[in-house]
Amino acid sequence: MRTLKLTGAPNKKQLAFFRSKARHTAYGGARGGGKSWAMRRKFVMLALRYKGLNLLLLRRTLPELRENHVIPLLKELNGFCNYKATERVFEFPNGSRIKLGYCDSANDIYQYQGQEYDCIGLEEATHFTEEQMQFLTTCNRSTRTDFSPRMYYTTNPGNVGHGWVKRLFIDREYTAFENPSDYLFIPARVYDNQVLMKANPEYVRTLEALPDDLKRAHLYGDWDVFAGQYFKEFSREKHVIEPFSLPSYYKRFCSMDWGYNDPCCVLWHCVDTEGRIYTYRELYVRHNRADEVAKRIIELSEGESISYTVASPDMWQKRGILAAQGGFEGESIADVFQNAGVPLTPADNSRVAGWQKVRAYLADAPDGKPLWQVFSTCMNLIKTLPALTYDSHNVEDAFGIDDHAPEALRYGLMSRPGKTRVQTKTVKCYDPLDTDEPLSSSFFGI
Repeated sequence: MRTLKLTGAPNKKQLAFFRSKARHTAYGGARGGGKSWAMRRKFVMLALRYKGLNLLLLRRTLPELRENHVIPLLKELNGFCNYKATERVFEFPNGSRIKLGYCDSANDIYQYQGQEYDCIGLEEATHFTEEQMQFLTTCNRSTRTDFSPRMYYTTNPGNVGHGWVKRLFIDREYTAFENPSDYLFIPARVYDNQVLMKANPEYVRTLEALPDDLKRAHLYGDWDVFAGQYFKEFSREKHVIEPFSLPSYYKRFCSMDWGYNDPCCVLWHCVDTEGRIYTYRELYVRHNRADEVAKRIIELSEGESISYTVASPDMWQKRGILAAQGGFEGESIADVFQNAGVPLTPADNSRVAGWQKVRAYLADAPDGKPLWQVFSTCMNLIKTLPALTYDSHNVEDAFGIDDHAPEALRYGLMSRPGKTRVQTKTVKCYDPLDTDEPLSSSFFGI
């Protein structure tokens, strides 16, 4: 009888990955967390545990598949499993099969059409598009009563699939057809991989020496940093804060990016005594009439003194609006808000200058804190601001599929005076008599 001896002990994070029976389990986030070994070992143990299990393990390209899985599995399973090289299939004595595949091009996924796998693994899941992932889920089905269909993912931030992995496992935002309890994320860093830490400490030092944005992604697994990101300065750790009671004497104002079919985003901001701005409330709605949005603004602002509200300049266009949007022929959207009790001011829509203003507020003040911070309850702004990328047609501009909250932020910050440095030191008042320079009559307005 053939025997198989598996060597190596999992760390705590890998053990949690092995034990997960969630419909979708993602593991990783940072480099060096032992992702490939964990995926291989998980699949081998499943194949050994369940007779006749059908598993599919994928990498994006064939060379990656060969180096990361084919060669290691040939060494590990040599003499125990039958390997069919032409099909890239390991056949276990109990009838289980691990098929190794790849999806180099968008159409490669169709080679699995009509096939049925009890378990599917996507290695480096962010290298796969959302369309590829969704198609593969249609192949993840089973008629077994002893095993429920599952998909496992190992992943790092970045690449073409960054958005869907972040949505499902980090932001945990789901459609009506997705069950939140089906998704589990197990974060892992190089510091969790003691085997690598001892065997190759130079690799750890290499990660620690990376530029700040790359270090945040590859060493710490920060999903708010990725290639092509417009605001690499954004950090949840620094810029996102828990809500606190705001003093009534803080100046408050609102900014809005209007939309009916597109989302409408309204942000509430306040300025403290040193000039630091806090964005403390968010309204994010779709298919709401202008009068309905105005009513919500009034309700949410109850008891507060709102100095002004800046809004998209196109809201003043008088082309006639549909009654469904809360107005009458010949009225502008801004007129509807005015009549509903929310007077608006046209925002400065200078895009490049506006984004640079946002960048200035993301910077640290002399006291070490950012000039702008946002309450953790403003979820859409927190999600979409770091997702902005450089516009391919104008590298000075930003682009985002969902940019409504960032646009509202840009309008709000552009409404503030030009000074964007918080004063933290007491400055001696200028004394015109405390100088060796002669005073001119113009000083006294003469």
